[in-house]
Amino acid sequence: MILNIKSNRSIKLFYLIMIVLISSCAPREEIIYFQDKIATPSDDIIYAPDLIYKTGDMLTIDISGPDPEAIRPFNLPAVSYSGSAISAQGALKMQTYLIKNDGTIEFPVLGTLKLEGLNSIQATEMIKLKLSEYLKNPIVNIRLANFTISVIGEVNKPGTFTIDDERVSLTEAIALAGDLTIYGRRDNVFLIRDINGKKQYKKLDLTSIRILNSPLYYLTQNDVIYVEPNNAKVRQSSFNPNNGVLISAIATLATIVAILIK
Repeated sequence: MILNIKSNRSIKLFYLIMIVLISSCAPREEIIYFQDKIATPSDDIIYAPDLIYKTGDMLTIDISGPDPEAIRPFNLPAVSYSGSAISAQGALKMQTYLIKNDGTIEFPVLGTLKLEGLNSIQATEMIKLKLSEYLKNPIVNIRLANFTISVIGEVNKPGTFTIDDERVSLTEAIALAGDLTIYGRRDNVFLIRDINGKKQYKKLDLTSIRILNSPLYYLTQNDVIYVEPNNAKVRQSSFNPNNGVLISAIATLATIVAILIK
């Protein structure tokens, strides 16, 4: 009778420790981003191989031509990197135009220009047309100064990256982030894109060669790439470091129970 009582108490303690051990694991919902069950990939995401200017973009616009004096009023003065007075030996950079919330910039002499929604060719042609009233055969060069993309999740170097080339592919973006870790899901990568102030997304499968011909293979400014962790990473993340102590306790308890029951 005493043996049975001791055995029952030991078994109850054994199960109690098991419950604590199981409950110490974090659920999948605490690990994965963007997991809403009601969310579906966006059908109206813009497949834009050409860079389209958006509000918040910062542009450098350089006007050149055969007569330097005639074009001078149409260019912003260059500034030094330190912001101090310009010297002949100092490093200079061009000032930028910010596309405001109404989609416009303020351009010398020409005034307010709406650039939001235009690509580089369209914006260049529009400015050249307006300049033709003042200049003969003006040359217009436009560059986006703050083309950035972000890569987060299961990559080796997550972060936000500024692209000088104004054109970056999905694989190049992942390479900038140091490639996926061994725990990254190759078949469920999220592309998040801002379309007219609304976030749209698609799921991409990097295990398929067809991704190279996808209209989403080339990114636009401010795109976000999220690499979801696989099940192995979720299990690893949910493992409590104290579980090792609990497992040892369970093993010891199991040994005691076995001895008492004999």
